Amino acid sequence: MDAKNRFETKVTFRLSRLEWLTALVISLVLAYRHLTDIRWPVFAGLFAGIDAIGYLPGAIAFRRSSDGRIGRGYYVAYNLMHSLVTATAIAAGWALLVKPEWALLALPIHLMGDRALFGNSLKPFGISFEPEKHPAYTEFERHYRTAPTGARRDLAEGADAVRA
Repeated sequence: MDAKNRFETKVTFRLSRLEWLTALVISLVLAYRHLTDIRWPVFAGLFAGIDAIGYLPGAIAFRRSSDGRIGRGYYVAYNLMHSLVTATAIAAGWALLVKPEWALLALPIHLMGDRALFGNSLKPFGISFEPEKHPAYTEFERHYRTAPTGARRDLAEGADAVRA
């Protein structure tokens, strides 16, 4: 994936998930090492708050919708609450206004868990709120699988130029 080709193959997606899994494991090890230092009500509130605000309202609206369409606000809420930028702002604000504490690990544990274990990241407006393969992506995958790779394409174009 790059700035001009914003998609992932199965392999690159698995590699991304492996990176997120690494961050999840680091966060879990830190939490384990500081089990007695974690204020568990704070941890639970931070962990659950992400989905209580960012996922559950959209999931309920999606299930109630007859055609699967829901308002963009649900996507915005999901993306806002599942953003590493938002999590960093919440952690920084908490550390400044309350105190730095190990319970803040709930944020990366939740977000890295979503990404590494479930493969969920931010949601574009044009896809179903709940995971469902978009027909255009299915078609793209079919074309991508049968297209020559960059190197093979270059060789074919070079051969065509020599023949011409």
